[in-house]
Amino acid sequence: MKLYTLSSTQFIEKSIDEVFTFFSKPENLSVITPSKLGFKILTPTPIEMGPGRIIDYQIYLLGIPIHWRTLITDYNPPNMFIDQQIKGPYNMWHHTHTFHKVEGGVEIKDKVVYSIPFSILGRILNYLWIRKDLENIFVHRKKVIDKLFENNDFKSYT
Repeated sequence: MKLYTLSSTQFIEKSIDEVFTFFSKPENLSVITPSKLGFKILTPTPIEMGPGRIIDYQIYLLGIPIHWRTLITDYNPPNMFIDQQIKGPYNMWHHTHTFHKVEGGVEIKDKVVYSIPFSILGRILNYLWIRKDLENIFVHRKKVIDKLFENNDFKSYT
C-alpha cells in the first residue's frame, strides 16, 4: 500500500483555547470545507468530541455522494486530536491536528497520511488529481480560517 503525506501549517493570533474550541467542533467542518464538496454531517449534533467518537459525514466527489465515517482515536485538548477514516473514499486516512502555543498566538499543524485504492490507477489518480485537490481544500480552509479569526466571526461557531 502506497502512503502519501500532506502537511499544512497556519498561524492564528488568538489563544490556544479559542482556536482549539473552534476546531474541536465537527460542525465547523462545514464552514471551512469548499462548497463544491457538498459537505454534510450525518451524525446528530451537537457532537461531543473525545476518544472513540464516531462521526458520519457525506461529501460529493464528481457528483457522487460518498459516506465518510471517522473515528477520533486520540484527543488531548487543547493540543491535539486525531481522526481516522473507518469508511470512505480512501484505503487509509489518518489526520493529526496539532495546536502549539507560540508567541502572539497559535500554530496549527495538519498532517494527513492517506492511501488511495485501485493500485497503479490510484497512484496515477493521486498524481493527476487527488493530491492537488486535497492541497486546494487546505488552501481554501486556510483562507476561510484566517478570515473567521481576523474578524472574530469564529466566536459564533464556538
